[in-house]
Order: sequence, then structure tokens, then C-alpha cells
Amino acid sequence: MTQANVIEKKEIIQYINLLMNNLTEIKDNTGEFLLNFDGLIVDDKSWHVWNWPQGVGLYGIYKYWKLTNDQKALDIINQWFEARFEEGVPPKNVNTMAPFLTLAFLYEDTRNQTFLPYLEDWAEWVMYDMPRTSEDGLQHMTYGPENKNQLWDDTLMMTVLPLAKIGKLLNRPEYLEEAKKQFLIHIKYLTDRKTGLWFHGWTFEENHNYAEALWGRGNCWITIAIPEIIEILELKKGDFLREFLIDTLNRQIETLAKYQDVSGLWHTLINDKTSYLEASASAGFAYGILKSVHKRYISQEYKDVAYKAIRGIIREINDDGALQKVSVGTGMGDTLDFYKEIKITTMPYGQSLAVLALSEFLHSYI
Repeated sequence: MTQANVIEKKEIIQYINLLMNNLTEIKDNTGEFLLNFDGLIVDDKSWHVWNWPQGVGLYGIYKYWKLTNDQKALDIINQWFEARFEEGVPPKNVNTMAPFLTLAFLYEDTRNQTFLPYLEDWAEWVMYDMPRTSEDGLQHMTYGPENKNQLWDDTLMMTVLPLAKIGKLLNRPEYLEEAKKQFLIHIKYLTDRKTGLWFHGWTFEENHNYAEALWGRGNCWITIAIPEIIEILELKKGDFLREFLIDTLNRQIETLAKYQDVSGLWHTLINDKTSYLEASASAGFAYGILKSVHKRYISQEYKDVAYKAIRGIIREINDDGALQKVSVGTGMGDTLDFYKEIKITTMPYGQSLAVLALSEFLHSYI
């Protein structure tokens, strides 16, 4: 299968622009998707908020800009940061760290000195003040729930990647070693040895993986984060961590290929066909698999899996540029039914994961 069997390049760019337009206009007008943590209201849906969904969105747009030099994409990013800095940055937690991945890359490109104090202060917080679990893991502390002694898949994407990139930029080797350690402890406690997929979380309080959910979006953060960390850390061939990470990634993708639906998407519980098909995770898988194929971390045979996913994702983009079949922010579930009952709506990370996937697919035309 070639890219021509999927769609023309100009159409991919049209879809990306549709997705970006929709992303920057998303709002929660009804309050239905606001999160209430004992009176603390958190808006995960709207674009003009500093949190992890927007952080993922910024990174998707940034990747597209680097590939195409599209001024509109760069303007969206710059305007977002300018407005948020003017408002004032939010409290520090694992999720509000997410926008710093894009900010670190922007600093590398522009050397805008106004970014530097933010990068330094937040990375120092992760290193020395962020709550830890047993064995010194980064505790998945968010707005509201303390999540004491908990490791989650999401932490590697939202906090560890920014820490590593800032460490590279500022020549802080201790940040790089910390990032490596966090990947290893998360692999130790979150991978399912039977399948190579990842559980959503682990608690050191009761020493279990909760519902043992092989949750789609949690897994997609890993499919993205492993090729990203290899690139950020510039791990060379033969480096033990590079080889270990690639082996971990290969095992996951081998199993993902087996569970891919005929539509090209994956179920929100990857190994449970009675759970609904979920497009944001599927876009994350498409990006991670495509990038890993392009970087030759995995076999070229997985290109077909990614292309099938790209076709499935395109079918879920409606005329307004909204990616359908996206589950809302998902906490830790004690039962598998918890994941099946999560609501579906347009979300910033759905849009941006689709932008990431389609941007990486543009490499297929080079």
C-alpha cells in the first residue's frame, strides 16, 4: 500500500487545517464537561486554558509547523502562550507541565529569553518539589486528587518529556538521568507482561494495577513518548536504554497490530471488542507507529497498520473539523466498565493527536 491508496497530500493538509481551526475554537459552553474537585472547577475542553489537553494540542501544531513552515500554525502557538502568560501561569502539577514541551522547543528555535525563567523554574519543581511515590517515581498529582503513591501512563508524556527536553537545552545532565529513571520505573510497574500493552496505573498503597485496564489513550501516550524520548535524549545505536525502549515499544506495537479493528481504529479498552472505538488513542497510535517506522525503530511492515489507522481517523473528521469518537478526560478506574462508560465529545487532545498523526503521515510524500 502506498500513500496514494490513502489520500492526496493536499487533502491531508486541508484536514490538518480543519482540525486546527476547530481546535482553537473549542469551548465548553454548557459546563457539561467541567470537572469539579471539591469546588475546584477545571476546564479540560476549552482551548484557552493552560492544562494537558492544550499542551498536547500545542505539540501537534508545533510538529506540523516544523514540517511545513505554515505561519498560521506558528501564530496559533505564539498567541496561545502570549495570552496564557498574560493571564498568569496555573499551579504546578503533572498535567500543567505539558505545555512546556512545546515551549522548550520554541525556546530552542527562537532563544526568546522571556521563556527561560519559566523553563528553569518548572523543571526545578519537577526535580526537587514534585511529590514522589515509593521507589522515587513521579506521583501523578493533578488538580484535585492527590493520587498518592500512584504511577500513571500519562506522566511520561506530560511531565517527563518536557523535563528531558529542558535538560538538553539547559545542559542539566541530572534532568536527563531523572527522565531515564522515570521511564524505567514506569515500565517496571505499568507494562503487562502477557501482552506488552500498558496498564493505566499502579498504586504503591495496595500494590496493584487497579482494574488492570489496557486503556487505549493511556497506551497511546507510550507509543508517542518512547520514540520522542529516544530523539530528545539523542540515544545512539547500541545504547542500552535505547535498545531497551525499542524492545518495549516493539512488544506493544506487535500486540496493537493484532487488536486493530477493521475500521483502522482501536477500542477504548484495546483487548475488549465490547468497548467503543476511540479515535484519539487511534491517532496517537498512528503517530507513534509512523514515527517509529520512519526512524527505523520498528519493522517497516507496521506501516500498513499506521496507514489503515490514518484512513480510519480521516473518516472520523466531520465537516466542522471535529474528530469524532473522542473520550473525555479519564481518571483511574477500579472496574473495566468505568472505561466503557466514559463520555465522548470533541476534545483538544483529539484534534491535536489527529494533527500529529496526519503531520507525520506527510513524511510519506517526501
